[in-house]
Amino acid sequence: MYNKINKEMETLGIFGAAIGAALATIGAAYGIGKIGSAAMDAIGRQPEAAGKVRTSMIIVAALIEGAALFAIAVCFMALR
Repeated sequence: MYNKINKEMETLGIFGAAIGAALATIGAAYGIGKIGSAAMDAIGRQPEAAGKVRTSMIIVAALIEGAALFAIAVCFMALR
């Protein structure tokens, strides 16, 4: 009986880690898409500020990617 419950909990843990990694990836993709959209709007309104907007966009996108990578790593570490 104990072995069956242990196996079910392990399966739920794997499922939870996969869902967590998927949500982190989807959230990062959505956030980067919103940043790109807002940056293109800003560049369209003020083309002379394109360099500063693009630099800020790249920095923020890198921070989001880093947070998403950390979240995915935590999800996979939870498997152990």
